[in-house]
Amino acid sequence: MKLRGGDIIRFILLLSIISLFFLPKSTFGQATKKEVYGIVVDTAGNPLKGVSVHLTSSRDTLFSSTSATGYFRFGRVLGNDIRISCSQIGLSILERSYPLYNSSTAKLDVGKLTMFPHVSLLKEIVIQKYKPIVYKQDTVQFNLDAFQFDRRALLEEALKALPNVQVSRDGSVYAFGKAISSVKVDGKKFFGGDVLTATRNLPADFVKSVQVIDFYGDEATAKGIKSTESEKVLNIVLKEDKKKITFGQATLGGGTAERYLGSIGVNRFDNGKEYSMVSSMNNTNTNLFSFGSPNGGEREREMGELADFADPTDGVNKISSIGASFSSPLSKKVNASGKYSFTQRNNNTVGNSFLQSIYGSGKGNSTAISNYEDYKIKSVDRTHKMDWDFDMKLSPKDQLKISPKLSWTNSTSRTLKDRRIKNNRLSSTGIYDAANSTESPAAALDLFYVRSFDKPGRKILYTFHSDFNSLDKDEVLGDNNTEVDSSLTPPKVTNTYLDQMIRSNNESKNIQSRLSLVEPVDLGGVLEINYDFDYTKIDASRSTFDNILQSKIDSLSLKYDYSFANNKVGMVYRQDIGKNVKINLGFAVQASELNGALTNENIRTSYPNVNLVPSAGLKWKFTKDEDLAIDYYGRNNQPSFYQIQPVVDNTNTQNIVIGNKDLKSEFAHSIVSKYRKSMTRKGQYLEASLAYNLVNDKIVANRTIEPNSTVQKTTYRNTEGYFDLKSYYLFTASLFSDNLQMSLNGNADYYNNISYVNDKKSFGGHFLFTQAIQFRYAWNDIFEAELNGNYSLNRATFDWPVRDNITAHSGIVGLGSKAYMGKHFTMGLEMSQKFNAGYSSSWSNINPTIINAYLEYTFGRNNLGMLRFQGFDLMNQNTGISRAVVGNDILDVQNNRLARYFMLSLNIRLQKYPKKS
Repeated sequence: MKLRGGDIIRFILLLSIISLFFLPKSTFGQATKKEVYGIVVDTAGNPLKGVSVHLTSSRDTLFSSTSATGYFRFGRVLGNDIRISCSQIGLSILERSYPLYNSSTAKLDVGKLTMFPHVSLLKEIVIQKYKPIVYKQDTVQFNLDAFQFDRRALLEEALKALPNVQVSRDGSVYAFGKAISSVKVDGKKFFGGDVLTATRNLPADFVKSVQVIDFYGDEATAKGIKSTESEKVLNIVLKEDKKKITFGQATLGGGTAERYLGSIGVNRFDNGKEYSMVSSMNNTNTNLFSFGSPNGGEREREMGELADFADPTDGVNKISSIGASFSSPLSKKVNASGKYSFTQRNNNTVGNSFLQSIYGSGKGNSTAISNYEDYKIKSVDRTHKMDWDFDMKLSPKDQLKISPKLSWTNSTSRTLKDRRIKNNRLSSTGIYDAANSTESPAAALDLFYVRSFDKPGRKILYTFHSDFNSLDKDEVLGDNNTEVDSSLTPPKVTNTYLDQMIRSNNESKNIQSRLSLVEPVDLGGVLEINYDFDYTKIDASRSTFDNILQSKIDSLSLKYDYSFANNKVGMVYRQDIGKNVKINLGFAVQASELNGALTNENIRTSYPNVNLVPSAGLKWKFTKDEDLAIDYYGRNNQPSFYQIQPVVDNTNTQNIVIGNKDLKSEFAHSIVSKYRKSMTRKGQYLEASLAYNLVNDKIVANRTIEPNSTVQKTTYRNTEGYFDLKSYYLFTASLFSDNLQMSLNGNADYYNNISYVNDKKSFGGHFLFTQAIQFRYAWNDIFEAELNGNYSLNRATFDWPVRDNITAHSGIVGLGSKAYMGKHFTMGLEMSQKFNAGYSSSWSNINPTIINAYLEYTFGRNNLGMLRFQGFDLMNQNTGISRAVVGNDILDVQNNRLARYFMLSLNIRLQKYPKKS
């Protein structure tokens, strides 16, 4: 019997309905109920209270916790093949299996289970083998065997098949609405935690499960008190027979428009040891490393842009990369890991921009300066990076982690701008030419120590961070402008010319230290007393020379010393109220001081300040699948050196900047709430968050316009009234069957921007709204499709100098599909249509259509060879458009991007398994 497409969907729906009525009866019919019990103790033999105990079997998933005597009991166990997992903050997860226990007798005594201290809780989480997804505390685990994807693919492709996980075209990975910042393999950093290296090198069929972890840092994990927002970490759990394997890949490709691609990588896993070496050279914007950030070193991207199959990187780039990493025990007590990488990127960007600066002068009269620029930028960046981690278990109660880092960057660039500025009847045309070279060495050291005591829960923790950054920059610039005042008869013409050479050196040193004592108290509470010290020192010098007069310009040169010291003493109390509610309350006193000295003019400034910093948190677990968390944080934000340097910077003659040496540091209040609910049986998940930030002494720009000119001046000052409100939601669900997945996500952010225009305070509201929807469909190993839609609204309102609002809309519809034609052929198609409206220039309102297509042929033993022919941007319309609103400025930008090309490439996967495999 042959089934057509519609018949298949109806057939799947019918099976789902039948399963709903008949599976529970046939599967969970008659069974003998068993009792399982035991005691959990620490290394000293003392009973542990409040340990989470998780029991799974062929037919059970049960949870319990230990009593004051360490006792636990499960009284209604139905299945066989029993597995028990015990976990508690600060202790290693304990796992025990009883696979041979198939008795129908009534009791199983597992005896005493001993748990050992540990800093990190990022171990593999026990799951029931039939469950595709398991939600537990701060970890969500996906069992890859339960999802459909091409088993020949790399991990990057497999991640696209997981609910609540998205992968953008540049390789950025998002999980539950947030970017993945680091990657681990079996709980250890892979290639220093670099996201792209892991997802674009690990074969998907090596992976047993993928864990998405809300990681609050080693200190928070050890204390069990979350005092900051979490980052998303990906932990990849390998299959048992892939924990000892050598694998790699080699790719070579060439195409039209002189496009080329070449890469090679070799990796070795050996039961906890990892050795890797990778190298790449291409001009197709294919990044091998993340350049130190989860988004590939480019601008921050929004999840809504996942519908866009255009390459998101501005300009045309030639990228060469090489790197090596290792992770291996040095002894029974010391585990070490390290990474070295070198990247060279040649960028060639051609673009144009339109900047509106809104001013007012006189009653009822408003002025808007418009600045059109056409520009070309060529740059070369070379970066060396070395990272190490040393995890030392000094004793069963003492653990130490040391992480040194080194980096060195050399950059050269050349910028050419053709500028046209207009202010009513005043106009200015000019040519800007700047060439610069920079060297930037940097070093950092992180240290974390934790000491546990005989009394369960009592700990001392110490963290230390120190970094050094230096920037040496030589810049030669010319700025030639012709100003025309057409309000006069005849029009007045003024020519100005700037020819300068600037040498600058900035050195920044920072030390941060934190000491915490955690002490359990009566009634199950925990008290933490802590002391924080933070010190930053900046030494800066700048020498400006007039190339025409061949002399130094003293008024534009400086030598400035700046320091910021912060001391904070506080305490936090955490209490569990029943099994489902956790609260924490804290209070701290924070004393800070800013000091600055302009040595060549004998000018000194000092600003002391004391802040009272309360903190609070609530976590309410309504059920095992539903919880709510609300947290309050307070923090100091110091001004940047650029904002406080008290010397004129006229490197841009049309926008002169001078810092304010009397700036105070900001103090920010943040309230963050998050609600989560998973409905595993229905295949649904809901997450929503709301965050509010209020900033006292907000540092804002003070913009003024020179009378009868197009020249603007910028300085900075402190003010009150700034706040922002950010909201986000994500909802995913299976439709009809697990083969069809739907995802909805959106955010609404409002910024109450404060700025000063011509020395008068101005409130400018900035509203950002996005709404995205995604459908994923997989039909066995035959066909996959993904349909995306996204709408975004960017609206800026001003109350002065003129009440106005400027609104831009954009939308994207994208369709990606893949068809498997037999065992060897795969065909893929990607198409996206973008819509732009409301931008200030006609060139920004274009609506590019992107179409990409490819055909793959696999061959050889286990299909380890692949030949691929691809066409990118078949309509030749890829371009980058963006809008930014800051104070009274609205900036629209359009840059060139990688356009149409065709490429033929060959990829060979190299794998060597142990003989037993």
